[in-house]
Amino acid sequence: MQNVTDRTSNPFGLRPPFDRSDPGDRVAVFGYGNANADFHVIGDYPGIHGGETTGVPFTETEAGRAVQSVVRELGFASGPRDAPVLENCVLSYVHMCTLPAGRTPTDAEYADLERFFDAELRAINAHVLLPVGARATDHVLRTYTTQRRRFDLDMASLHARDIRGRGFMVVPIREPSEWDDGDRETIVSTLEDLLASDYRQTKGVATTVG
Repeated sequence: MQNVTDRTSNPFGLRPPFDRSDPGDRVAVFGYGNANADFHVIGDYPGIHGGETTGVPFTETEAGRAVQSVVRELGFASGPRDAPVLENCVLSYVHMCTLPAGRTPTDAEYADLERFFDAELRAINAHVLLPVGARATDHVLRTYTTQRRRFDLDMASLHARDIRGRGFMVVPIREPSEWDDGDRETIVSTLEDLLASDYRQTKGVATTVG
């Protein structure tokens, strides 16, 4: 089933519950891309993965640009770096709101925004979830699979590993600042192989296995 929306940014019209942004920053960095996408890249928060002034996830910061470069190599993104045109891909954050000086959200602030992220993720209903970094990976594995207990949160070993979830395939991405030699090539290769497969069977398989 496809969503009836052609909006690229904040396709479902979410309204954040608070504004703690610095002057000149966006109140929040909403989901961005194709709301009918099969691939959903999930970052942590704007202060680390970017978008505080552009309003677009995975822009501005070194970590954000590294993730976007992978998305581009896979053919999901084209056009300007700060306002890419996305095909079959959507980008969003576990914590969408911007915070003073890019500080890390508190546990309470993450909890405040959990329902907004969950509503957006389920409305998009992608086949493949790509959480970036430990916080996003932990949340996705806990919430959308039954397999979190099987894994230590060791991103070096989870990087580019396919994990079956409840209606989703999860492929974690190690935080770009921690990439070792070969990590970028590994995630690109894994996703290229996935694109060449019948990954849309994920829905049926994951429901029974996850």
